[in-house]
Amino acid sequence: MNKYEALNCPIQSFGGETLQKKYRVYNDLKNDVRDVNIEEVYKLPNLSQVDKAPSNFIEAIINDDLKTGKYGNRVHTRFPPEPNGYLHIGHAKSICLNFGIAKAYNGLCNLRFDDTNPTKEDVEYVKSIMEDVKWLGFDWEDRLYYASDYFEELYQYAIKLIELGKAYVCDLSPEEVREYRGTLTEPGKESPYRNRSVEENLDLFQRMKNGEFPDGSRTLRARIDMASPNLNMRDPIIYRIQRSIHHRTGDTWCIYPMYDFAHPLSDALEGITHSICTLEFEDHRPLYDWFLDTLQVDCHSTQIEFARLNLSYTVMSKRKLRELVENGHVAGWDDPRMPTISGLRRRGYTPESIRDFCERIGVAKSNSMVDIALLEHCIREDLNKKAPRVMAVLKPLKVVIDNYPEGQVEWLDATINPEKPELGSRKVPFSKVVYIEREDFQESPPKNFHRLSPGKEVRLQHAYYIKCVDVIKDEETGEIVEIHCTYDPETKGGWSTDGRKVKGTSHWVSASHALKAEVRLYDNLFIKEDPEDVEEGQSFLDNLAPNSLTVLRNCLVEPILKNAKPGERFQFLRQGYFCLDKDSDEDNLIFNRIVGLKDTWAKIQKAKLQDK
Repeated sequence: MNKYEALNCPIQSFGGETLQKKYRVYNDLKNDVRDVNIEEVYKLPNLSQVDKAPSNFIEAIINDDLKTGKYGNRVHTRFPPEPNGYLHIGHAKSICLNFGIAKAYNGLCNLRFDDTNPTKEDVEYVKSIMEDVKWLGFDWEDRLYYASDYFEELYQYAIKLIELGKAYVCDLSPEEVREYRGTLTEPGKESPYRNRSVEENLDLFQRMKNGEFPDGSRTLRARIDMASPNLNMRDPIIYRIQRSIHHRTGDTWCIYPMYDFAHPLSDALEGITHSICTLEFEDHRPLYDWFLDTLQVDCHSTQIEFARLNLSYTVMSKRKLRELVENGHVAGWDDPRMPTISGLRRRGYTPESIRDFCERIGVAKSNSMVDIALLEHCIREDLNKKAPRVMAVLKPLKVVIDNYPEGQVEWLDATINPEKPELGSRKVPFSKVVYIEREDFQESPPKNFHRLSPGKEVRLQHAYYIKCVDVIKDEETGEIVEIHCTYDPETKGGWSTDGRKVKGTSHWVSASHALKAEVRLYDNLFIKEDPEDVEEGQSFLDNLAPNSLTVLRNCLVEPILKNAKPGERFQFLRQGYFCLDKDSDEDNLIFNRIVGLKDTWAKIQKAKLQDK
């Protein structure tokens, strides 16, 4: 059913008597610019969501709008990224919020690319953004739009502003525009071109579109109030001349709309009811409303601002992230140290953990810093429930078990995940020569060291008790190269029959079965909680951590990992959670550390509860 058929059809076509009783029919369709699926548009809002107490101030606004029928009882949001870089976790918060609200209210959410600045945009970014939204678990269905879809409509809206005497072509240079704009304490000055006639402005704007003038020589500005206390209302630029090849429209246009002009009108053209954006756009809201009111559009969206996500030990500016990439401080947009969604995905974060994180931090009206430990806590909680356990030795030390039969191999049972007993067990090979973690042995241990040392016993996970009887060192360097032990065959499975207790447990791998692997240990990219905290003359780059990546190339892992696929996640016992990197192949396994096992956030929360 298209919009024209819908206008003449009976109310029963929109859901019948129930809908007629509960809701008014939305009557703005006659002015919509495109055909719509009426059955989709007229989904009933989730009444239980409306009736329950709102979980944040945005839901409170939407609930009030639904109760008053402000938008014909519709909820329609959008996620409008600029395709000028990769999305980061701050965008994930916005994605979860916009798509989540639409889902909660049986509404719709569009994906719309704000592609109004072709000099910085690329198809690569478009593809990455679509992949990120899908990976997070959200679906825009058939509602994929671009601001460039509306270039002709936006141009016609600009002409209407000129005809209303609300826009004019200005010849001031960018520097002069800034000079005339004024300050927070002083009003601006009117442009000498502000009072051009409607006819002259229409002619000049047409010639701007036709490419008759050089880039930057003229702009189209809204005619509002140069004395406004809000600088955004002081005759803002709404079109500029810019000869650039657009990734979708090619060289069709040489003038492009500014974001503040394109955004509210794109919202209106799509029938967006609630335009949810971050707090820095709060001062732009009067301009948003001015365009919609002046042009008398049929769907006047409500702009709502919420606090953007600031995450400790990282930066959340696409410009700064691009600087990290282009100057070689990281290996690319998907470097696992980056806060980009693609970087987090490559590192091994799950979409469930990121959605959980976004839900936990909630929606606020004021900016604040979120501790990165909370994000790490979310991925630990998620992977603790689902990640298979394996043994990996990152810094191997050779152990020869002297009394173990030569050539014998036992396949021992090891739990896949104690949180999910239904997954059963895996088989781990045990032989005469194994490797343990180098830090699990000390020749002269301090007090309370419960690992292996001369004359002492330790439990090998899932295997046997072993006791150190000899230490072999390199004659030149004095470095320990191997240790010799004996094992107790009565302790199979790691438990003794005589009741003696062993405090220490070490993970291990069989020397003849282990696979070689490279392990990349990632840490915070910056040394300060706020990378912008710098002395005069410095930049955030001065706070880059020198050891944010450590590469270990002689690691050994269980043979079961031979069949691992890129992106699969595992808990390396006593080490942390790891993910097989996309650069891996069967001859070169590469694992990224997602996060260690130590959960500082959980400890902080426990301490707070104890204080109460």
